[in-house]
Formats: sequence, structure tokens, C-alpha cells
Amino acid sequence: MNNKKQILCVEDDAAILMPLRYALEREEWQVTWANTGLQAIEYIQQQAFDFIILDIGLPDLNGFEVCKKIRQFSHTPLLFLTARDDEIDRIVGLEIGADDYCTKPFSSREIVSRIKAIWRRMEIQAQLQAVQNTPDSSAQLSSSTVWHCVDEALQIQYFGTLLQLTRYEYRLLKLLIDRPEQVFSRQQLMDHVWEHPEHSLERTVDTHIKSIRNKLKQIAPEQDPIETHRGFGYRLKRIS
Repeated sequence: MNNKKQILCVEDDAAILMPLRYALEREEWQVTWANTGLQAIEYIQQQAFDFIILDIGLPDLNGFEVCKKIRQFSHTPLLFLTARDDEIDRIVGLEIGADDYCTKPFSSREIVSRIKAIWRRMEIQAQLQAVQNTPDSSAQLSSSTVWHCVDEALQIQYFGTLLQLTRYEYRLLKLLIDRPEQVFSRQQLMDHVWEHPEHSLERTVDTHIKSIRNKLKQIAPEQDPIETHRGFGYRLKRIS
């Protein structure tokens, strides 16, 4: 029985793929290669993968289109690769369901490290969800609890439900929770949350806040704890 993690790498440039494939296989991961978007979709419909590496610049469909189609039937963690260092591309990629984004040129070691980080987060989410769904667990939260942050696991629960957050969504929401009622400018949020705020656009903050709001509304539609200060930034309101 093959217990290796299954990775689908969607890349049409063999010169990029081969060193990456070698690095992944050294980690005992099974790599499947697709060189077009349509081929990738076909593979994912036929086989379960643990991770997807997806190039944006494919010869048929672009990676954004492929990701949208994949997200219609699969929530497999996904990392975008692109030759374009464009903030808008990053925003679009995260909005449509990517877990991370890496710009070419990159080192295979960096990709391996990013994959491991995403996997760790997914495993922790699964563990916490299992605890939350256990009726007799002493860790079960009361439904009256608004926020519960598990710092060591990089997880946040909202009204007792575990939020499925990306890395930056977690950091952004955690900062607001830690300092309720404080109004943060977009620049302050970028400086606190992003590793390289000087390379980012303020619109990035708005995009992540929108995504967080949507996830919160799925749990408590009547609540909107994040308050917008037009032309400036955001604050987290206290919820009784």
C-alpha cells in the first residue's frame, strides 16, 4: 500500500518542474505531473490528491480558471506559482481559494517549506475540529463564547465554531481581537501582519477583511463585528 502523500504539480515548463519534483520526492512525496489545465482537472476528478501546485501561466486555461473549476468539487490545499510579481494577481488568487502564492524564480526548498506549513495548519484544523465535535470533551466551548484563540495552533473559534482562515486572515483577525475597540489604519494593519508590507497594496487589507467577514457571517449572519472607518481602516467591536 502506498502511504506517500500525493501531490499534483501543474506546470508546463519541465525546467521548472524537474528540480521541484526531485525535491518533493526526496521528502517521500508522490508527484503527478500535468502540463495543461484541462489535464489537471481530469486528474483531480479521477484521483484524490493531498496537495496541488498550480502554475498560473498554462498553455490552455490560466491557473485562475483552473482553480475556480477545482474549487467547485475539491478543497485540496493549493499553492499558486507565477512569473508575474503583481499584487493584483496575489489578491485574485487568494480570493478564489488558493492557500498560498509563490513568485518565480523560487527555490525548491522554499516550496517544500510552504507546503509543510500549509499541511501543518490543515492537520491542526482537523484535530481541533475533532475535539470540538466530541460532546464529552472538556475543551468544548460554550455557544455563548464569541472568540477563542488557540495561539499555539494558530486557530480562532467564533461562537464555538472553528474558522477556516488563511495565514494572513488569522494574523489580521488575531490582531483585532487582541486590541478590541482600537481603530487600525490600513497601513498599521499591513505593518503588523505582512512580512513585507512595503511590497503590498492597501487593497490587500480590504480583500482579507472582506474574506474574514464572509466567513464570520456564515457562522453568525446577524453579527458584523468588524467596523469599517471609511477612508482610514478598521476596528473590532465588542459583542455581548
